[in-house]
Amino acid sequence: MPFIKHILSISPRNFELAVKGILDASGATLTSYESKHLEPLVGQDGEYIIDVVARFSALGAVFVVLIECKHHKRKVERHDVQVLHSKVTSTGAHKGMLFSVSGFQSGAIQYADNHGIALVQLAAGSTSWFTKSLGPETPAPPFASIPDYIGWWHHDTYMSLVSEQFGEYTLNALGLASNEP
Repeated sequence: MPFIKHILSISPRNFELAVKGILDASGATLTSYESKHLEPLVGQDGEYIIDVVARFSALGAVFVVLIECKHHKRKVERHDVQVLHSKVTSTGAHKGMLFSVSGFQSGAIQYADNHGIALVQLAAGSTSWFTKSLGPETPAPPFASIPDYIGWWHHDTYMSLVSEQFGEYTLNALGLASNEP
């Protein structure tokens, strides 16, 4: 997206843990929420090591979400989303989310929208601070409490903010209403 000027500089492990932190903060409002980093899961066609697996209870059932983190310099391609969709199908998970530090190609976004995969670009928290000024960028004031990392959820033709502070869009990306208990 045009306003995210730089690919986030973060180690792969810290990237995965930042993603887990965003999900965990939103998951705190869910019943029986837990997440695991680098969990092995058995599918119909073999075993997978998943970057983050989230489980929670809703409507009397346990839901499983597979989260993959792509730490590439290139934008995520359609093929990457297809692979995650295949893992979701093979393991019987209910949802897939793919996080990237460099964004998504249009074919990846279209495929994800058609198959219920949430795409989120991890970015510096400062990308969530906007001003209406036409002049140079204005940094956020100290009282704004900007997190180190946020995510931009790409869906349909727009993006929504996901972060540890604003979990309602994360819950929507998981397929849950924002007023979920």
